[in-house]
Amino acid sequence: MAKPDIQQIKQRFGIIGTAPGLNRAIDIALQVASTDLSVLITGESGVGKEFFPQIIHQFSYRKHGPYIAVNCGAIPEGTIDSELFGHEKGSFTGALNDRKGYFEVADGGTIFLDEVGELPLSTQARLLRVLETGEFIKVGSSKVLKTNVRIVAATNMVMNEAVSTGRFREDLYYRLNTVPIHVPALRERGSDAALLFRKFASDFAEKYRMPAMQLSDDAKSLLVSYRWPGNIRQLKNITEQISIIEEAREVTADMLKMYLPADSSEHLPAFMGRQGDGGKVFGSEREILYQVLFDMRKDVNDLKALVNGLMNGGTVESAEVSPVSSFEDLRSVPVVQKYPSLHQNTPMKNDLKEAAEYVEETLSLEEVEKEMIKKALDRHHGKRNKAASDLKISERTLYRKIKEYGLE
Repeated sequence: MAKPDIQQIKQRFGIIGTAPGLNRAIDIALQVASTDLSVLITGESGVGKEFFPQIIHQFSYRKHGPYIAVNCGAIPEGTIDSELFGHEKGSFTGALNDRKGYFEVADGGTIFLDEVGELPLSTQARLLRVLETGEFIKVGSSKVLKTNVRIVAATNMVMNEAVSTGRFREDLYYRLNTVPIHVPALRERGSDAALLFRKFASDFAEKYRMPAMQLSDDAKSLLVSYRWPGNIRQLKNITEQISIIEEAREVTADMLKMYLPADSSEHLPAFMGRQGDGGKVFGSEREILYQVLFDMRKDVNDLKALVNGLMNGGTVESAEVSPVSSFEDLRSVPVVQKYPSLHQNTPMKNDLKEAAEYVEETLSLEEVEKEMIKKALDRHHGKRNKAASDLKISERTLYRKIKEYGLE
């Protein structure tokens, strides 16, 4: 069978865009479809990763077999093994009958494991056995069953980090990642944002029986330059809001700004979201958070060095304090001006030392993470699904963190 044209694939599956990265991802999916190799699809949440396992399945010899999509992050940890591999009657409380799992039902077809990075380690070991031997055992059974399925997985995690921290098995990662497909973020796709807006505006005009929205030139420029942290999902949501709320049918830049959440980079320290002094580009909020904590700890250590020097009989002028690259206000103010009481022989020295030690003790990633979760829950009025989306983690991970930090 001749390999289909990429444009035909886009029309068939409703994929909009002309970005080279998008075309490359589609091309790899077509090339690997005729094989039985495992595929790992990576990319941020909301970029459209769900289209690619469908392309792979429809152009494989398994296209007449079952296709099952499983959201691993949405299934509770206690039942995930039963969902995937099935269970025997009486194997646990509530197991009133035998049940077939997805791997048994999808025999001869394809299973799409979305958010595969959220699988518990025990389930990862079971999945590795299926990949290597095609064998699995139902929960509560000792009988080995065989299945012939093609596994396509997807994740928005940085898998190398997950492997290095022990959250994901290295052997399973390399077994899944036989053929990697990366789906680019919307901000990396140039004018595709304007094409998608036009498509969504047309769809909503038909749905709500109204004229379609049109972008002015300045609105189009803003649309293309915006970072789109929620990617295509966010763009679709905003297009629907504008289509319903605005009476004018031409979208201007000023109108669009009212619907765009302030870019997160505007509310973070100046080095965030751009190239740092050492040439590092921060690609995720987690990297930014680590950098902030590192710089804050550096400030505390400088402060402690200063206090220790003074306690040992030194002077403010002779204290050696390393420059602080991320806090320009601290760097630009002389030490004596920042701490005017230090040149006097007062109890201020002891207070400052205690304060420095207290800040260092309480400065932990767990505290920052807990505070971020609390703020997200408050921002969304306790709606955990929206808070999880805002934090870019799965609902199951959020539930675990809420329990861990006592935020219930």
